[in-house]
Amino acid sequence: MKVKVIPVLEDNYMYLVIEEHTREAVAVDVAVPKRLLEIVGREGVSLTTVLTTHHHWDHARGNTELARLLPGLVVLGADERICALTRRLAHGEELRFGAIHVRCLLTPGHTLGHMSYFLWEDECLDPPAVFSGDALSVAGCGSRLETTAQQMYHSLVETLGTLPPETKVFCGHEHTLGNLEFAQKVEPWNNHVKAKLSWAKKRDEDDVPTVPSTLGEELLYNPFLRVAEEPVRKFTGKVAPAEVLEVLCRERASFERAAEPLQPQARALLALQWGLLSMPRPK
Repeated sequence: MKVKVIPVLEDNYMYLVIEEHTREAVAVDVAVPKRLLEIVGREGVSLTTVLTTHHHWDHARGNTELARLLPGLVVLGADERICALTRRLAHGEELRFGAIHVRCLLTPGHTLGHMSYFLWEDECLDPPAVFSGDALSVAGCGSRLETTAQQMYHSLVETLGTLPPETKVFCGHEHTLGNLEFAQKVEPWNNHVKAKLSWAKKRDEDDVPTVPSTLGEELLYNPFLRVAEEPVRKFTGKVAPAEVLEVLCRERASFERAAEPLQPQARALLALQWGLLSMPRPK
């Protein structure tokens, strides 16, 4: 199993997963189809399936165009709002692409219909991988938009957090530096946070991705997986895990607003660049 990491838009990641014996390929979160097809052509593989983590446009907007360009393409996900969806997946469902097994893990939190994908190969020395979209990121997680804190806790800690520690984590965004800066605020004496932050700063200077991490690493420095740890509870002033998580989400949102206030004009420019808005036609 070979994974191609494809940076797109401002900070998104698409992925191309290649079964190296059959040369079949599966894409995860198609935002820019032309860029994906360039890599497909370069790798000489046959793209048969798209796995979409959730319906947001920066993860799914390329599905429709890609399906038009590749008749017969299968687009899978857990939310009917996903563009060009051909079949809705269920939690725990398993798929097979050659030697690659895929277990579908419903991980509501960022959205109600968010699905993460756990991939492995039998009798292979390579570690498994999870494509976590906006459910889990390096040292952080996506904003809670459509669910309760209890649901999000279950997704992060009980579903994703119990995967094998060697599992590689391929997330949906390059938010690592900001996530670690917030993690340092939560746990200023955590040496794992300090070391990872120093590493991430160097990666940022070199303009190279910080993905993947591993789940075992995330358990050492990601505050959203560490809600039972005393320093994290102390920071939030709460004890119950879901309440700790809820406060963390609120504090992280405030931290992000203070760190990078984005003016309305800048938001509009980014939306225009990403194709979310169109310029008015001259009269």
